Amino acid sequence: MDLKKITTEIADDLDFLKTFTATPGNGCTRMPFTRETRDAAEYLKKIMKEAGLEVREDCVGNIFGVLPGKDRSLPCIMAGSHYDSVYNGGDYDGIAGVICAVELARLLHEEGKNLECDFVVAAFMDEEGCRFGTGYFGSKCMLGQMTIEECKHFTDKDDISVYDSMKSYGLVPEELVNAAWPEGSIGHFIELHIEQGPVLDATGIELGLVDCIVGIQRYMITVNGRSDHAGTTPMDMRQDAVDIATKVISKIGDMARAEKPGTVATVGYMKVTPSAMNVVAQSVDFSIDIRSTENEIIDKIASQIMAELDKETQATGATYSVDRKLTITPVQLSAPMLDIMEGSCKDLGYSYKRMPSGAGHDALAIGQSIDTVMIFVPSKEGRSHCPVEHTEYEAFSKAIQVLYELIQKI
Repeated sequence: MDLKKITTEIADDLDFLKTFTATPGNGCTRMPFTRETRDAAEYLKKIMKEAGLEVREDCVGNIFGVLPGKDRSLPCIMAGSHYDSVYNGGDYDGIAGVICAVELARLLHEEGKNLECDFVVAAFMDEEGCRFGTGYFGSKCMLGQMTIEECKHFTDKDDISVYDSMKSYGLVPEELVNAAWPEGSIGHFIELHIEQGPVLDATGIELGLVDCIVGIQRYMITVNGRSDHAGTTPMDMRQDAVDIATKVISKIGDMARAEKPGTVATVGYMKVTPSAMNVVAQSVDFSIDIRSTENEIIDKIASQIMAELDKETQATGATYSVDRKLTITPVQLSAPMLDIMEGSCKDLGYSYKRMPSGAGHDALAIGQSIDTVMIFVPSKEGRSHCPVEHTEYEAFSKAIQVLYELIQKI
């Protein structure tokens, strides 16, 4: 295996894909169903074909490249990740996993490795959920877990729904049901990803073998108060939506800190209406993202937040509403595949660490029902979801060596 050649090919592809961003010079912004996503999709289809794959784009924007196996009726081995990004994000999150999966397929094809089953490269649409506040759209469609009604319900900051975005992108939302793969058709799923945290980089460990992915619940909360004059309305006669919301928000971090290490809760978005300096706020919208390796902890924190909202709104006569955007339970990844990868790391002389993932990935959704594993490569200083996100290209080549052996053994 020519590691130098592999590294160069990965670098060329990732460097070119960096150009498909709505914010040139300020990180990668590749939102689902946009021009940038279309450009990236076309490039991915091109390099998949060059790698000798049968390529198709499904009815929700997922891209699949298939290297045929000896018996095409057998459950396939699938590898890949997502090709969307967060706003002003990094150049490796998700897309590196897609490019490395293409590289694996290219290696299998060039070296004449004829697997018993199909090897499928997957590039999923909208894993991040940044635009519509959801997440795992493409992979959940593949699993048959999305509906037309949900596509109509979830909207972006401009009140454009997933449904309408799909139509403007050239897709037919009513065909969504056709995105679901038949039960049992996927035997194994493999995802390579940058760590997005500091552990591997700080300790000098080359590869992370992911044994668990946290569960996630996401909510959008709206506190409804009353607009009043900021100077003439006494404090004890206000229904101040900002005052109510911030009293609750200020306690969310401590709720997470009181639980098992690795439990986190985040408020990353707020919108104040009417957002004027001299007006008591009528309403506040804010997001909540809760994550833990134990679902009971996530449920507990969500219940505590709702109890605080009850308390603070009832004290003033205000109200609130809750829109649950995402619920996905923690998942334990494949012990047999982890054991194979650990053996390969030892044989190849690479340092490794079994570790959980605090970030969600397509593997989190897929791993609920399909034998799944992940491998991490270091992120410089743990930085991710920002323009300075960086991973050395050689690290991807090391992970590819491990996965190349894994694919042949399973």
